[in-house]
Amino acid sequence: MTEEPTLHQNEQPVIAVDGLLPPDVVDILIVGAGASGAVVAWRLAQAGFSVVCLEQGRWVDPALYPTRDRNWEVLGRHEWNWDPNKRAAPVDYPVNDSESEITPLMFSAVGGSTIHWTAHAPRFHPSDFRVKTLDEVADDWPFTYDDLDPYYDLNDMMMGCAGISGDPAMPPRSPRPMPPLPLGEDGRHMAAAFERLGWHWWPSDNYVNSMPYGGREACNYCGPLGFGCTRKAKSSTDVNYWPEAIRLGAVLKTYSRVSEITVGNDGRATGAHYFDRAGNVHHQAARSVVMAGNGVGTPRLLLMSKSDAHPDGLINSTGLVGKNLMFHPYSITTGLIPGLSKTWKGPMGNILMSQEFYETDLRRDFVRGYAYQLNRGSGPLTTALGGAHEPVSWGGGHHEDFSERFGHNVILAGIGEDLPEEHNTVTLDERLTDSNGLPAPRINYRLCENSKRLLDHSVKSATQVLEEAGATRIMANPLLRSGGWHLMGTARMGEDPERSVVDGWCQAHDADNVFIVDGSVFVTAGAVNPTPTLQAIALRAADYIAHERDDLKG
Repeated sequence: MTEEPTLHQNEQPVIAVDGLLPPDVVDILIVGAGASGAVVAWRLAQAGFSVVCLEQGRWVDPALYPTRDRNWEVLGRHEWNWDPNKRAAPVDYPVNDSESEITPLMFSAVGGSTIHWTAHAPRFHPSDFRVKTLDEVADDWPFTYDDLDPYYDLNDMMMGCAGISGDPAMPPRSPRPMPPLPLGEDGRHMAAAFERLGWHWWPSDNYVNSMPYGGREACNYCGPLGFGCTRKAKSSTDVNYWPEAIRLGAVLKTYSRVSEITVGNDGRATGAHYFDRAGNVHHQAARSVVMAGNGVGTPRLLLMSKSDAHPDGLINSTGLVGKNLMFHPYSITTGLIPGLSKTWKGPMGNILMSQEFYETDLRRDFVRGYAYQLNRGSGPLTTALGGAHEPVSWGGGHHEDFSERFGHNVILAGIGEDLPEEHNTVTLDERLTDSNGLPAPRINYRLCENSKRLLDHSVKSATQVLEEAGATRIMANPLLRSGGWHLMGTARMGEDPERSVVDGWCQAHDADNVFIVDGSVFVTAGAVNPTPTLQAIALRAADYIAHERDDLKG
């Protein structure tokens, strides 16, 4: 990848207000500068805490995203790939996923995976927080949808949400700051098919600007926003939360890979050891440590941070750190509709969604459910290589096959609710290491029978609506193995310290100055993209620290 300019367009690894370096001991040390780390940095800097964030990746200038390059699809398969094993950049850590049915995906940079996401931004349902009570599976969360609602709203304002009120699948909520993105020809066509079947659909909530917002331009509907947006029309925390956090005094150190969270004799965190870009080891002292390294990176670091006080890894007295890994298993069903053209035009994952099959229905052979996200067609290279399906045929019939697909394909991604199971784990690999010699994470994950039945149902239902829409050919993939975008559950929250790692405020049971604010804390997965919920939880935790933990402020 091209070397990154920082916020000030140079190669300095430290970004600070007025060039000041942090004091020897800071109030809040955040590990990870992605979706949740940025949120906490902004909120606590706003509350007057001294904040330092250590990020192992770089700061990427949006002008350097590949989407303006004529070879953007080639770059997207290599140095801009979602899979860290395929990128293989020094700032990434490799992942041993040989024993996983789903490949975990992530991105190491300021902004984290919000650079790569499609910014589809639905909320959890109220039922998602009460699945044990309602369906006798998994566990209830230690708070409700209503507890998160004001933080959802705040995050929508900061990220910039485009959408429209009135969705019958969801409770009433505050108006979005922007109107929804246009459905487009393909969206209108598919919406009509859902309506003829009497199935739910609603325009997607998006963190993509439908109009100028927050000093950022409106979307120009070019399409490939999964590889970053050079116009900054797609929201990511490097272009909204982080500039504000830095303006308020937060300090962000890039190319800083944390190797261990350090603790005192009392078992409470004292800061972190980290490698700089040259491989030198430093220590950042802090009154509190906030983990924001995603559902794989956070348990990895906790397990590496062994001490006399925490012999099995930091805050791991229950042995639950790294267990209950959840993805969102995806099915992909693609229909070729001759009456449509240019289905690649517009944000690729942000048209409409259907939650017709979201809640448990006792007439079906699985509990909980799934949602559909309607995706647009792909670029020419991805189309030729098949995307989630078989490639375009070579030799005789090649051009006919390509012409049938390109510009005429619409994709229904079925996003299934994963259930927490302790045998799905993140552990430390005994051989594989990163560029600093630290143990890589090892993933053990098997899809449960409930998820398999759920995904089979999603393919059948997607086929039905695509046939209703006039698809002349339908291709189905019942499990997208390269679809591990959402990493959850590996340091779950709960009220019982014997059955959880953190409490409802994201505060560790074993050390009251350690917090976790990423997807690790999720109790259940829901059946929608997790980032708005993750960020709302992080904002709520930050407010708890600001209002209830004055002892952490110097």
